[in-house]
Amino acid sequence: MPEFHCRPLRSSDFDRVLWLERDLFGSGAWTYGMLADELAALGRWYIVATVDEPGTIGPDPVVGYAGLWFDGDDAQIMTIGVAKDYQRCGVGRLLLEALIAHARKLKAQAVLLEVRIDNEPALAMYRRSGFEVLAVRKRYYQPEDKDAYTMRLDLRAGSRTASEDGDAATDDGDAA
Repeated sequence: MPEFHCRPLRSSDFDRVLWLERDLFGSGAWTYGMLADELAALGRWYIVATVDEPGTIGPDPVVGYAGLWFDGDDAQIMTIGVAKDYQRCGVGRLLLEALIAHARKLKAQAVLLEVRIDNEPALAMYRRSGFEVLAVRKRYYQPEDKDAYTMRLDLRAGSRTASEDGDAATDDGDAA
């Protein structure tokens, strides 16, 4: 079983992240300019997941990426993407847990996200982590005109996530 690690996203990761964006999100993928603008915006924190696996090409292969925006009250998950060959291996959960931990460190009240309503693996991962559906956003994902759920995880004192309650599930969502 490969071992995965998280680290901050570096400029040298751009090409790989953009390739993953196109592979995962097709015509809705971020461009180089969009990614650069996102990373330069206030309150952003982006990470990548790398794999230590015999036979992989390169010393630090990026197999996933994720980003968070903190506005001073709530944190918003901007994206989570996992290479197709590494979906359902724990990479998405690793990235999600790192984002939630960072939001807690920032003392965010809650974590919000949008996810396609037909992305069952990601929905299952978010629900296991304690996220609840707040609303449906019609035609949120363009140009496909796909609806999204807005989901929320309460981080205030007394609230707990499924992983904190000992949920050992290893199934993992793909792209959010």
